[in-house]
Amino acid sequence: MRNIEVPVPAVGTAGNDQDTAAFVAPFDSTVTSVTYVPSSAVTGAATNNRTISLVNKGQSGSGTTSVASLTFSNGTNAAAYDETAVTLSGTSANLDLAAGDVLQWRSVHNGTGITDPGGFVRVTLSRR
Repeated sequence: MRNIEVPVPAVGTAGNDQDTAAFVAPFDSTVTSVTYVPSSAVTGAATNNRTISLVNKGQSGSGTTSVASLTFSNGTNAAAYDETAVTLSGTSANLDLAAGDVLQWRSVHNGTGITDPGGFVRVTLSRR
């Protein structure tokens, strides 16, 4: 197993989005865990909220496969400097990475959104 930790930028304006190149898969692997550690607390909201996700862009950079995702809806919160699990895709094939696949961290607002304080994401890979 290997943990990859990547700093992710803040999205300080609630209505803005941010896509960040996160890392390149170092070997053929399966994602077994994704966590987000925010720099300050995130409080979810019913309608105007934010979704964070890890996306496999593939080797060409055009992929759209969601590996893991979490929406900060009402009751879904994240404490400052504490790991929050990001839900892995229920499709097992979406968790498989080929060596050289590029992974993207995405933070997208829903409705008028909420801010994203940034922090870091930790992805755990298992060789296959």
